[in-house]
Amino acid sequence: MKRMKTILMILVVISFVIAVGILIYQNNKQNKEYDLKIYFFNAGKADSILISNQGKYILIDTGEESLSNTILTYLRNNNITKLDYLIITHFDKDHVGSASSIIDNIEIDHIYQSNSPKESEYYSNYIISLEEAGIEAETIYGDVDFELGDLKVTVNGPTQIFESNESNNSSLIVSINYKNTNYLFMGDAQNDRIKDYLKNHDTFKYDFMKIPYHGNYQKQLDNLLEWANPKYGVITCSDEEPDITDTEALLNKMDIEYYLTKNGPITISSDGTNIKINQN
Repeated sequence: MKRMKTILMILVVISFVIAVGILIYQNNKQNKEYDLKIYFFNAGKADSILISNQGKYILIDTGEESLSNTILTYLRNNNITKLDYLIITHFDKDHVGSASSIIDNIEIDHIYQSNSPKESEYYSNYIISLEEAGIEAETIYGDVDFELGDLKVTVNGPTQIFESNESNNSSLIVSINYKNTNYLFMGDAQNDRIKDYLKNHDTFKYDFMKIPYHGNYQKQLDNLLEWANPKYGVITCSDEEPDITDTEALLNKMDIEYYLTKNGPITISSDGTNIKINQN
């Protein structure tokens, strides 16, 4: 009888270990399958977006100067020691403010930048940090393509200077393909930039869009959303500004599920077919 109890106890332990092993395997398998991660920092009315796939990383914009500790802490906590690409969409302080600190504190392989410098202390600090790090940023005109992990990335820069809203309309636009899904990040592109981009690119279906210019409504937004027809969207905004009422009405009218960074950081995950969105 004692031997039988011992055997039963061993069988129970073995069954438990197997069950735990299966759960761990399934969890790891699920995490591996959802191998694309897009993390929107809660940066107020500013942009900072981290994209990861297969241990490779792209950071689009760096928010304001006050966000630097948040970004660097997040990178350290997630054992990220190098950025493969840093993309500065344009040189307003809410996009380039923390760039100097990021360059000073983490290894970066490539930096892509807008074609319209904007003199400020943030821009000056950015240039100094580039020089000290021995990095030569590449100014983007037209489409530049690269692959990273399973990602196919296109960075588009304007081929002209727009007189209206020059800084915002110099925004780099980033398009990412991951297997059967597509993602579009519009920077702060305003009407002239959006119109020019649509003129030079064929209609394309995107699953996700970073809504341009913090959700400020613009006439070309209707055309952009119709052109891209996204299922999901994110607006980078704060409680104070901007007034996005008209943009929200348009997104609701077009049945686009959207999220606001003012409500907390946003994580988008994909296995290349399905997309999951979580907000903390």
